[in-house]
Amino acid sequence: MDPASEIGTSVTNGLVYVGDLASLGGRAAYFTVVAPFQGKRLGTQRALSEAMDVGVRALPILSLISFFIGLIIALQSAYELRRFGGIYYVAAAVAVAMSRELGPLITAIVVIGRSGSAFAAEIATMRVTEEIDALETMAISPVNFLVTPKLLAMIAMLPCLTIWANAMGVLGGSLFGIAKADFTFVRYIQASIDSLFLLDIVSGLIKSIMFGITVTVVGCWEGLSTSGGAEQVGRSTTRAVVMSLFLVILVDLIFTALFFFLTGS
Repeated sequence: MDPASEIGTSVTNGLVYVGDLASLGGRAAYFTVVAPFQGKRLGTQRALSEAMDVGVRALPILSLISFFIGLIIALQSAYELRRFGGIYYVAAAVAVAMSRELGPLITAIVVIGRSGSAFAAEIATMRVTEEIDALETMAISPVNFLVTPKLLAMIAMLPCLTIWANAMGVLGGSLFGIAKADFTFVRYIQASIDSLFLLDIVSGLIKSIMFGITVTVVGCWEGLSTSGGAEQVGRSTTRAVVMSLFLVILVDLIFTALFFFLTGS
């Protein structure tokens, strides 16, 4: 196959894949938003169970990573700011970077590793053991039964985890600010708050919601599209992680560009 044909095939496959994700996301949105008003039950109990796994159990590792990221940002920004006599702005650099970009992104990466891969592995295992076929035989929609609770949990928990990651990042930066930049803890927190605008926080939360939708749809689609034997479960899980990382970065780029051109910041 010549290079032009390979490029065309890759682009076509990519568009088909995005279309499949959009279709699955649309069906999950229907069962989440529309179906309850038509008398169909919403799996709130399963959603709460998923939320515990996605959110609460992710707190320890997310806290540790976010704390270290905040400290790293403070160290790196202080290296340049000190040259211009602006080391006081370390607090602002950490707060803005965490709220607008790194808080949502680090949260999404942690959730991909913990929950996105688990979604794919769980559903792929159900596919190869024909449990999903059994659900369809009993007239139970696999999307409503499996995907919708996960989507609800992600939409609810990702913004909460992002806010927590932002707070831990600011605390990490405060360790440097108190030790090397002559801040008190109260002054550092106040300087961080003063540097933030509402747009900084809202833009990060909007990104986190979109990241949650992306991770859920990709993980569930890779599980549902699994075919073959048990060895395909591992491949589907790996592909779910890789594609989730790629699409989360792409979504991040799109929304960052939108915020920049719409607001000028």
